[in-house]
Amino acid sequence: MSAGSIVDVEGLTVDFLGGAKPLRAVAGVDLTLRRGETLALLGESGSGKSVTLRALMRLLPERRAVIGGRLRVDGLDVRALPNRDLSAYRGRTIAMIFQEPGLALDPVYRLGDQIAEAVMRHDGVSRRAGRARALELFERVRIPSAAQRLDNYAHEMSGGMRQRAMIALALACRPKVLLADEPTTALDATVQIQVLLLLRELQRELGLAVIFVTHDVGVAIEIADRIAVMYAGRIVETGGCRDVILAPAHPYTAGLLASRTGRASSIRARLPVIPGAPPDMENLPPGCAFAPRCKHAQSLCERGDPPDVSVGPAHRARCFLTSAPLKASLVSGP
Repeated sequence: MSAGSIVDVEGLTVDFLGGAKPLRAVAGVDLTLRRGETLALLGESGSGKSVTLRALMRLLPERRAVIGGRLRVDGLDVRALPNRDLSAYRGRTIAMIFQEPGLALDPVYRLGDQIAEAVMRHDGVSRRAGRARALELFERVRIPSAAQRLDNYAHEMSGGMRQRAMIALALACRPKVLLADEPTTALDATVQIQVLLLLRELQRELGLAVIFVTHDVGVAIEIADRIAVMYAGRIVETGGCRDVILAPAHPYTAGLLASRTGRASSIRARLPVIPGAPPDMENLPPGCAFAPRCKHAQSLCERGDPPDVSVGPAHRARCFLTSAPLKASLVSGP
C-alpha cells in the first residue's frame, strides 16, 4: 500500500457475465486515497463510477461479476476477504451512502431501529445503547426533532431528511472510508448544497477518507481535494482539484468543464457540448475510447491505447496529445 494511503486500487477490472460475451465495465482503474482526503470520481452515466464503488464494497453479484486487480482498504485485501468477514468490513472499515435512500433504507423498519441494529451488531451493545447512538447521529446530521424522527419510517421523511438519515446510518459504526454514490442527485438545489456542506463538515470533523461519485462538475469542485475523471471504464485524468479545473489535460475533462451553465458568456449563448454519446461498452472503438467524440483526435488515437502520462506534479492524463499548445486550447474550451 502506498505510504499514507488508506485505499489503494491497482489494475481494477470488473467483467459482467451473462451476455454473448463478458462486458468489461471497469478496465484497469488505478487510484489511491489518503486518510482524511476527499476524491471526486467524475464522469457521465455508464462510465463505471458506481461499479468501482461496489467493487470496493464487494457488493457486486459474485456469479455475474468477476473482479480483477488489487484492492486494499486499510491494509485489508478486499478480494481475499472470506464472506464471513464482509459484514465486519462493511460498516466498520468502509461504508456507503447510496444514491436513492428511499430504496436503500428498509421501508418496514423504523429509521432509529435500523441504525440501532447496525450498532448492536458491530459494537455488541444493548438496544438502549444502539438507540442512544442513533439519536446522537440524527442530531449530528441535523435532523430536526431528532428524538421523534427516530420512530419515523423512510416514507414519512422528505428527500433531504431521508438522505441525512442515510448518512447517519453510514456513519453508525465509525467507518474509516466513506463511499458516496451521487448522494445529492435527486435533491433540489437548496437541499443539495445543505447536504454537501454537511458531508464536508463531517468529513473534516471525523477525519474520514471519502470517495464521492458525481457527474456534476460543480459538486466535484465543492466537495473534493482531488478529482479523477472516468470515461468508458477508465480513469482518463486525475489530479488536484485546482489543477484539473484550471488546466485540464484531457479533452473529455475540458468538454465537461466547458458545458457548465456558468461558462456561458450570455443568457442566450449556446453552451458547448461534447458531440456524440458515450460508447457502447460491449463494442468499444479501437484505440482511445473518446476519439470518436474528440475534435483533437488524430490517426494515432484510433490505433493505440493512450499512455498514462504525467502532465504536472500529481497530475496525470491518459492521452496522446499532451503538448503545451493543446493544453492551452483545452483550458480555453473545446
